[in-house]
Amino acid sequence: MLRRGLVVDGGNSQIDVIRCLRVRSPRIAPAYASGEYAGHVIRFVRKAEILPSPNIWYHPEAYEQENHAQDVDGDLWRILRTQCDWAGRDVVDVGCGDGFHLPLFAETARSVVGVEPHPPLVRRARGRTNGIVGIGVKQGPAQRLPLPSGSADLVHARTAYFFGPGCEPGLREADRVLRQGGTLAIVDLDVRHSPYGDWMRADLPDYDPAEVDRFFAEQGFRCVRVETRWGFENLAAAESALRIEFSPKVAAGAVREVLRRNGGLPAGPLTIPVGYRVLLREKPSGLVRLPRAVHFASAGPDSSISPRIP
Repeated sequence: MLRRGLVVDGGNSQIDVIRCLRVRSPRIAPAYASGEYAGHVIRFVRKAEILPSPNIWYHPEAYEQENHAQDVDGDLWRILRTQCDWAGRDVVDVGCGDGFHLPLFAETARSVVGVEPHPPLVRRARGRTNGIVGIGVKQGPAQRLPLPSGSADLVHARTAYFFGPGCEPGLREADRVLRQGGTLAIVDLDVRHSPYGDWMRADLPDYDPAEVDRFFAEQGFRCVRVETRWGFENLAAAESALRIEFSPKVAAGAVREVLRRNGGLPAGPLTIPVGYRVLLREKPSGLVRLPRAVHFASAGPDSSISPRIP
C-alpha cells in the first residue's frame, strides 16, 4: 500500500525500525518483530539503510499496471499544478521508482531528476526515460540526495519515504536541495478515506493517524485532501494491484468490495474511489523560518476542512 523501499536513519531504534516495517509491509513485519529476526533487521538497516518495498521491488510489472490505474481523472496532477506549478522549473522526484512520473513532469519542467535507492528500479527508470530531453536518474537515498544545494524548485515524493515520524533526515535534505521559495510536495494515501483507507487500517492496526497529524503539522506542512478514482480494465487487473498492496485476507475482502461497488459484475471496467493527501511546505525566502499557522484545505467543494493529517 506504500510504495518505495524505505530509507531510514541509521540512528533509529529497533522499535522505530519495526514500526517502519509494519508500515511498509504488514505481511512480513510480524515475523521480523521478534527474536533473532529483529536483530537481522537492525543489522540489515545499518548496512543498507533501505527496507525492501514488497510491491514494486518484487512485482514491477503489476505495479506498472497499478500506476496506470491510479488517478485516472488527473485530479492529483491538477492540485499539484495549482499549488506548485513546475513549468519552466527544476524538479526532483524522490523515490521515483521505475520513473513512471518523470515524463509527466518533463512535459513542462526545465529539468527533472529522479532519485531512487534500488538499483534495478534505477535501471528501469533510465530505460523508460532514455532519449527524453531534460530527464536524469540518479541512485541515492532520500536522506543523502546526490544533488547540489539550492538546485531545485520542486521536490516531489509520491507514496515514498515521507510517512511521518522518522523521515526528518529526508526533510532536511529536501530543504537543502530546494532553492529559497521552492516547495516540498509529499503525496500519500489518506487512511481516513473509504474504502482504501479501511483496507490500509485493517493491515496496520497500530498506525496512529493522530501522531502523523501532529508530526506534519509541527513540521509546517499544509494539507490538501484529494479524492481520486482508480480505474481498472477488468477484475484481473484490480486483483493484481490489490494483492501486491495488502495481506491475502485484506486483499480478498477488498476484491469483494470492489465488485460490490461496481454492481457485482466481474467483466468490464472497474473503479475504486481512493483518497490522497497532498502535503506542501515552502522553503522560506529569508534566513529564518518564522512560526506560522498550518492551513488545511480540501480539494473538492463537498469535502470538509480538517486540521488533521493522516
